[in-house]
Amino acid sequence: MAFSLQKWNKDAKTDVIGTKTTIAMKQLRIHYFQHVSFEGLGFIETWANQNGHRLSSTKFFEAFNFPTLNDFDWLIVMGSPMSVDDEDQYAWLKSEKEFIHKSIEAHKTVIGICLGSQLIASALGSNVYPNKKKEIGWFPLIKTAEGKATNLLNDLPDEITSFHWHGDTFDLPIGAIHLFKTEICANQAFSYKDHVLGFQFHFEVTPPSLRLMIDNGRHELTADDFIQTEKEILQQADQCYLSNEYLSTILTKLAAEGNRFTR
Repeated sequence: MAFSLQKWNKDAKTDVIGTKTTIAMKQLRIHYFQHVSFEGLGFIETWANQNGHRLSSTKFFEAFNFPTLNDFDWLIVMGSPMSVDDEDQYAWLKSEKEFIHKSIEAHKTVIGICLGSQLIASALGSNVYPNKKKEIGWFPLIKTAEGKATNLLNDLPDEITSFHWHGDTFDLPIGAIHLFKTEICANQAFSYKDHVLGFQFHFEVTPPSLRLMIDNGRHELTADDFIQTEKEILQQADQCYLSNEYLSTILTKLAAEGNRFTR
């Protein structure tokens, strides 16, 4: 079902970008996969708590269990410095990709961020490989023509400065809709079958989580065309708040009962 802006305004309750209101939404059971201690939910946790959603997690750096498919409505797969093919070092990656695929087949809402988007692409049969340049810092996202035609994004500008920290990229899964690109990385975001989203970038980053990423990844901040210095990154930390607003808009639309993000 295509998203109805008229329905959004009718069911509105609190503020979102460009309006005085937001969509009424049902309570969701959100399960998330966290790969390293320093890349948690960020602003997603704030959004979930503010809207009364239930959070649970699988943390692969601790003793863990996978949930059953009946345990959750949404699955959010977070980022990490590792690669999707590092199964020799992280044996659970194979099982994680299988679980992501099962979740997609069960028509769960599945959202991937950075490594999470790469894991989704891999689970859908696409290649994941090193990008021609690492992209670390605040760089412009540009909506594709398909992104401009996607109702889920129609309240966002056509160009957005967002935070990036990735060295790998992926081929778009067959049947996916290409949503965003940057100068150095063509496939920055995609949707798939109206209930799957992959974002290479970090709309969820907050000033504290930004600092954690830097503290744990400072060795990657080497001189290169698309790698900003620590100082340059932190000088733009206020950009987090606008990124969080954009993410809130997307998640709130997606959470509206009976609505998906078809064009």
